[in-house]
Amino acid sequence: MTERSLTGRVALITGANKGIGLEIARQLATAGATALIGARNSAAGEKAVEDLAADHLDARLIRIDVTDRSSIEQSASRIERDFGKLDILVNNAGIGIDNAPPSQLEMDLLRRTYETNFFGVFAVTKAMLPLLRKSDSARIVNMSSGLGSLTLNSDPGYQYAGAKLLAYNSSKSALNALTVQFAHELRDTPIKVNSADPGYVATDLNNHRGTRTVEQGARAAVKLATLPADGPTGGYFDEDGVVPW
Repeated sequence: MTERSLTGRVALITGANKGIGLEIARQLATAGATALIGARNSAAGEKAVEDLAADHLDARLIRIDVTDRSSIEQSASRIERDFGKLDILVNNAGIGIDNAPPSQLEMDLLRRTYETNFFGVFAVTKAMLPLLRKSDSARIVNMSSGLGSLTLNSDPGYQYAGAKLLAYNSSKSALNALTVQFAHELRDTPIKVNSADPGYVATDLNNHRGTRTVEQGARAAVKLATLPADGPTGGYFDEDGVVPW
């Protein structure tokens, strides 16, 4: 949990109605931020807002489908109208729907995975960037995975070396490349852009087979969302430090 006060800060977390996203929102709101619960399903998003409000946390629903450009644009317009800026963007929404070797992967599954995990992050980041530029110290956190590390995945000794999911893994590798590109473009601004590896967290994405809790999985993202002015940008981190590309 971060100890830095986020009072007056506005944070948008996509895919925040459950799992790691909801926990990131909880931790940021606990530190004082207004947590914008980005959710494709309004009912699920409202339930998450109610859960946080029950703990006296400031949370608001932002209905956003990261694969729908009009939804993204409407969300940016609403944040502009209601807050005039955005201080933290956590690109957390993601899917993992492939479970076959590359030669048996359906093209549709590959495209659908990239629509959410890569193109969706690009579209949301681009739409929110004007609002992030209005913050004095904006932070962008892209939720990656150790499975997106080419270094780790090419190592037979890697703990999860057997998890060769072409669509999911490569979409996270592409996401890491996006992190590097945006961080370079924004290097002379106060905006910091980093990738977070939450570890193998028990969520719906893996049918709760993960070995880590959502509280543990949120730590790296929260740390990157609250970096001080001299913190890193263009990096790839888990809660213990640097993850190899």
